[in-house]
Amino acid sequence: MNINASSLRDLFTGFNVSFNKGLKSATSHWPKIAMKVPSVHAAENYSWLEDTPGIREWLGDRIIHNLSAARYVISNKNFEETISVNRNDIEDDTYGIYAPRLEKMGYDVAQHPDGLVFDLLKKGAALKCFDGQYFFDTDHKGFDEAGEEISVSNFTSGENPAWYLLDCSQPLKPLIYQERRAFQFVSMTDTNDANVFFQNQYVYGVDGRCNVGYGLWQLAYMSKAVLNPANYSTARVAMANLRRASGKPLGVMGTHLIVPPTLEETARTLLQAQLIGNGASNVWASSAELIVTPYVS
Repeated sequence: MNINASSLRDLFTGFNVSFNKGLKSATSHWPKIAMKVPSVHAAENYSWLEDTPGIREWLGDRIIHNLSAARYVISNKNFEETISVNRNDIEDDTYGIYAPRLEKMGYDVAQHPDGLVFDLLKKGAALKCFDGQYFFDTDHKGFDEAGEEISVSNFTSGENPAWYLLDCSQPLKPLIYQERRAFQFVSMTDTNDANVFFQNQYVYGVDGRCNVGYGLWQLAYMSKAVLNPANYSTARVAMANLRRASGKPLGVMGTHLIVPPTLEETARTLLQAQLIGNGASNVWASSAELIVTPYVS
């Protein structure tokens, strides 16, 4: 190939096609469990997550609920992936060997939010959320039917592989994917670029700014007890019993069961088998959507 501005533009277009092919080929689960929030600053404050009083009958004056003074901040981070292409390979028309690598880069970009979101879910028993407690904890502040403050749990300890039950049916989600700048495919191929002048290398890469954080802990339950019908029922009941400060139910229902590959067979039996061992109907069949991901292993 005769290397000039035009041929380099054509090459970039071809590499971009490979990149987008990989971008479209990946299966992403994160949009099911995390709300995508656009960011316009270096960091965003989500203290408002604590202020969800709900609808009440309008008697007398409105009751104004002030925003919380607490701070729950998600700071954006920079992420990138970069490869070099030897100028001789372009000159000798052997640049086609890089197409699969560019396709893999696109796949990596598509999978990146999954890695961030599910890894954060996995660490929920050790990282804090908007109320200053661990996302999965045994003593979150809750309320009983009379509106009296009580201690509630969204965590069961144990020695078994962890599994997670989430309510992803509501506008607010258990997790947050915050995007400051979407990933972009870029290149450094100018003759005067240092990498070209000194190293005879053209550089192609992607970069973006984003981060993840916790949404409503009320919409998630983590259990390290054995995954069986009894413990699955316990998690569902605990979520359904959560109430607002008014004493009214939050209306939380588990919609998604998330497990590592080691629990896939057990989870599929629990959620998809129509009959259980004694020939009786499986009452939990189709009660939640199953997500199997190695990111929570």
